[in-house]
Amino acid sequence: MKILSLIPPMTQLNTPYPSTAYLTGFLRSRGFDAVQEDLALALVLGFFTQQGLLEIKDQALKLPEENRSASINFFLDYFADYQSTIALAIAFLQGRDSTLAHRINSRTLLPEGPRFASLDAYDEEEGGDSLAWAFGALGSQDRARHLATLYLNDLSDVLRDAVDERFEFVRYAESLAGSQPTFTPLADALAASPTLMDVHLQELTRASIDRHQPGLVLLSVPFPGAMYAALRIAQTIKRDYPSIKIGLGGGYVNTELRELTDPRIFDFVDYITLDSGERPLLALLEHLNGKRSAERLVRTFIRNADNEVRYINWQEPDIPFEEVGTATWDGLPLNSYLSLLDMLNPMHRLWSDGRWNKLTVAHGCYWKKCSFCDVSLDYISRYETASANLLVDRIEAIVAETGQTGFHFVDEAAPPKVLKALAEELIRRKVVISWWGNIRFEKTFTPELCELLAQSGCIAMSGGLEVASDRLLDLMKKGVSVEQVAQVTKGFSDAGILVHAYLMYGFPTQTVQETVDSLEYVRQLFENGCIQSGFFHRFTCTVHSPVGLDPAAYGIELVPLPPISFAKNDVAFIDPAGVDHDLLGIGLKKAIYNFMHGVGFEEDVHKWFDIRGIPKASVGRNKIAKALKHI
Repeated sequence: MKILSLIPPMTQLNTPYPSTAYLTGFLRSRGFDAVQEDLALALVLGFFTQQGLLEIKDQALKLPEENRSASINFFLDYFADYQSTIALAIAFLQGRDSTLAHRINSRTLLPEGPRFASLDAYDEEEGGDSLAWAFGALGSQDRARHLATLYLNDLSDVLRDAVDERFEFVRYAESLAGSQPTFTPLADALAASPTLMDVHLQELTRASIDRHQPGLVLLSVPFPGAMYAALRIAQTIKRDYPSIKIGLGGGYVNTELRELTDPRIFDFVDYITLDSGERPLLALLEHLNGKRSAERLVRTFIRNADNEVRYINWQEPDIPFEEVGTATWDGLPLNSYLSLLDMLNPMHRLWSDGRWNKLTVAHGCYWKKCSFCDVSLDYISRYETASANLLVDRIEAIVAETGQTGFHFVDEAAPPKVLKALAEELIRRKVVISWWGNIRFEKTFTPELCELLAQSGCIAMSGGLEVASDRLLDLMKKGVSVEQVAQVTKGFSDAGILVHAYLMYGFPTQTVQETVDSLEYVRQLFENGCIQSGFFHRFTCTVHSPVGLDPAAYGIELVPLPPISFAKNDVAFIDPAGVDHDLLGIGLKKAIYNFMHGVGFEEDVHKWFDIRGIPKASVGRNKIAKALKHI
């Protein structure tokens, strides 16, 4: 039986989401005939052609003039320019025509729609040419890629406004799936007449099935924004190829569908598996080959003859992390991914720029205490490592297959001991790669270790500073202090490693003063060269986190959830502090956007909030500088 793993829209455009690469590599290591395709990339590339733009234009012209957005009007006015440049822009973003940078930088080749207004804002801020300021004389490729990305973003807005109002490059129809208590919103959307985007996806699905003739199709859904398209794919297969079995899994499923009771989803798929997919998949394949009864499936939802959802979990040990095999990207169009440059910040761009080989250094999280994190779930709670020798073997195999030496280690928090051993093994074997990953900013990362990691090819690190308040960091059980984070991040920066800080606001009992002070700490971290990038996330309480499991310990009361038969994750809560965190979030995001571009360090941070009565920071403006003297 051939097994086809599909990446549904939308995940990433610059590099394949790794779940199918992991599963395909594992299945091949066990002797199965396994293949994979990325329909997310194929869907976008299908629209970004001359013919695709013509179809979008036809859709746009069907809209009454009064219902056309600024993006649509601009697209229609400059349609001829878009048609003559779309193939060039795509080729440039795929790295196939680098000489176009000069024409793109002239600002006369590509039509410049509403998304280009952000450049005008920076021109006013900097008193000149913002792109020249950002990239300098030698950054012509980056400058052109940023312009081409804005051009593509304009077209994505037209796709949303004219073709499918739910479309985004990442969060496609996310609201239909995320924390939805019933399947009804998805069921209604799937029963509606297909949009032009749905029609394209149906055609891509049929072409993929005809090409591979699989007996089992696996749909990996890492985010809520991939669920709708995954089920559109499944709907097409069920209608046109009814003998094919369909399995559903992935991060979204593992997190939100653990209490599934609504049988309607099984009109589209046959099996839904939870947590690491290797063991459930082996059991499922044995079942489909007549070697195992349905009663001995592992972590699998099915629908029985009485139209009831059953969860079957025959107890068998998971496949050890050292035995999951080496991921393979065979079958994915590695030269067709789009290297986008949304933001000028050099660290922030890594998520969307470049084709990275994704690799996991260790399964789960060695800390697993943070109160905002889903520490009760398998992907965090079950911690396993692999030897440095095996990890470098996998790295060498992936480089040999892909011809590319960039790696993104996608761990929840890569363990310092494992990273140290990995770095030493890379250096010993003279394996030259560039790599980045996510860590905890703990004191184990000494300046000496940072230097070693840099020598092994580490170019960037991300980690959670979260609220930048020692009281709240302690409440979060983060295990770090603001002073410690400053010292660790400075060690990385001094070693030439870029640092991104995950930041959080709206944590239970967080006050306005603590929010302002947190921003002041962040300002100082940027100003002192400790971090180069950051992003403020609004805290969300989830049912699998310590906060969601024991809200009273964090001084809050959960809002009762409605009856749930489908997705369960986010849960609203009542915080007696009564702070309007959403309003504060506007100022936080504005401030950090400026900090990432080297702007606004001289301002008092309370001025970023366009709200009356915001207090000044109570933190001394040199607090971080003083902490760094103790490194």
